[in-house]
Amino acid sequence: MQHTCAHKSPVARLECNGYDTASKSNGGSESDNLSESPMKNSPGAALLRSSRTNKGLAFSLQERQALGIHGLLPPVLSCQDEQLKRAIINYKRQPNNLLKYMYVMDVQDTNEKLFYRMLIDNLEEMMPIVYTPTVGLACQEYGHIYRRPRGLFITIHDKGYIEQILRNWPEPNIRAIVVTDGERILGLGDLGASGMGIPVGKLALYTACAGVDPAQTLPICIDVGTDNEKFLADPMYLGLRMKRVRTKEYDDLIDEFMEAVVKMYGDNCLVQFEDFGNHNAFQLLEKYKSKYCTFNDDIQGTASVAVAGILASLRVTGKKLSENKFLFQGAGEAAIGIANLLVKAIMQDGLSEEDARKQIWLVDSKGLVVKDRATGGINKQKEPFAHVHEHIRSLADAVKTLKPTGIIGVAAIKGAFTKEIIQDMASFNEHPIIFALSNPTSKAECTAEEAYTYTNGKCMFASGSPFDPVTLPDGRTLYPGQGNNAYIFPGVGLGIIASGMRIVEDNVFLVAAEELADQVTDEHLAEGRLYPPLSTVREVSIKIAAKTVEYAYRHHQASRQPEPSDKEAFVRSQTYSTDYDDFTPKFYTWPSEK
Repeated sequence: MQHTCAHKSPVARLECNGYDTASKSNGGSESDNLSESPMKNSPGAALLRSSRTNKGLAFSLQERQALGIHGLLPPVLSCQDEQLKRAIINYKRQPNNLLKYMYVMDVQDTNEKLFYRMLIDNLEEMMPIVYTPTVGLACQEYGHIYRRPRGLFITIHDKGYIEQILRNWPEPNIRAIVVTDGERILGLGDLGASGMGIPVGKLALYTACAGVDPAQTLPICIDVGTDNEKFLADPMYLGLRMKRVRTKEYDDLIDEFMEAVVKMYGDNCLVQFEDFGNHNAFQLLEKYKSKYCTFNDDIQGTASVAVAGILASLRVTGKKLSENKFLFQGAGEAAIGIANLLVKAIMQDGLSEEDARKQIWLVDSKGLVVKDRATGGINKQKEPFAHVHEHIRSLADAVKTLKPTGIIGVAAIKGAFTKEIIQDMASFNEHPIIFALSNPTSKAECTAEEAYTYTNGKCMFASGSPFDPVTLPDGRTLYPGQGNNAYIFPGVGLGIIASGMRIVEDNVFLVAAEELADQVTDEHLAEGRLYPPLSTVREVSIKIAAKTVEYAYRHHQASRQPEPSDKEAFVRSQTYSTDYDDFTPKFYTWPSEK
């Protein structure tokens, strides 16, 4: 993207246009004077106050005078490139990540296009700030750092009025909503209304990673109380001070919410569920996925990015997917989501669904999930992966007994992958697959350094949060792959929006996983990467969006007609630009130079 700077000073611009603000005798009629312009009474100040239209010192002299904001800004003209430099300098001045997060949120609240330009140009550095892991800390401190509302808050007391609340949102053409009820924020537990940082952060990545127009996105927090005693006792907490509602009243509220979204924005408005508790996440997905345009990122997005990393690893291990055996630490929504998508992928090798499931094992808080387990019940989500086997209490013993080719951590148990477990994995695998996917970093099952060190650099490692490159004693530097959902949900979301998809089938996420794996080069694998660098995620998202659009038309799921012949070009035409809008009045004839 090319960016050019304007004149440095309004004075230079005045001289260039032959215009003298001190006199009306400038070669034009009195009505040519900007003080008498028809634009005089326009709400120019509102453009400054709105983050969507404000461009700060980049307003030209013509715009300042025509819009009635001349004098409301310092006299210097500063193009977006210069503003970006200033913003980055101030960003780097912040002494810690939380203050960096607060700074970039202030930029988003005042100048949206500059915010996205800053994020896009520095995506690899800033994604850990606007999303995991820093967003987790921001959610924990939400009531203490709150400055300005962003998104909609719907409470259990608003039942019967949700459509009215949606009408209060100023943007009419919403195409993507990210919603949370705050019950299971990352690996941090029930944060209630403070979980709003997650929808805000996710939708920022929709735009930064895939170019979805931010005016078409809406973050929503559904507040039904919290069981977090610390928050309930905190005078700064901004949510309802009551225990979390878990009755039919909750189900009715979510039903009303989904119906109101369709009524307001149509049946192809995407609703992405984020960080709901396990029970609600599964039952809401099952309830809505064949009726609404919706998906759950914790179940399906996490599954897609994990399967993509596994598919990429096969080029190093030399095994077919069906020749692998996977053991999960955790049996919640992320584990079940990955496991179910893995089954679909394994079946492409020719195995039946039953045989594909036999390649996958789960360990939960009670130990290995097996049939007729004496301790701890098995819910219907785990049951398909409960195999006939003796009960094993610990993950370490399960690894020794089952000898999996891959272990996948999604239970937010710090250090669950011990030195013993990692070394055991390396003892019976040339290239063990070790995925420590729990967020934030403080909840990771192991670090990249531990995984590489205990396997002599032979493991195929991925994590949920970022880790720094690791230099081994033999001099090799390995770059751990971050299995970040940001590789998947923005591109899938853009494809859904662009095609007007009304129902999001599970296979969409397998298509996305396969495309992401295809974007991993041999050079990336040689560096230890199972994913492309995050700096390339925008191009990756475009490719995934194009595949999603292709899937939508091929399976008659698209509502947007006619079908575009070049899917990738079509997707690119839908993306948001960070270039500033031009507010120069087209009807005004500027005085010619003398």
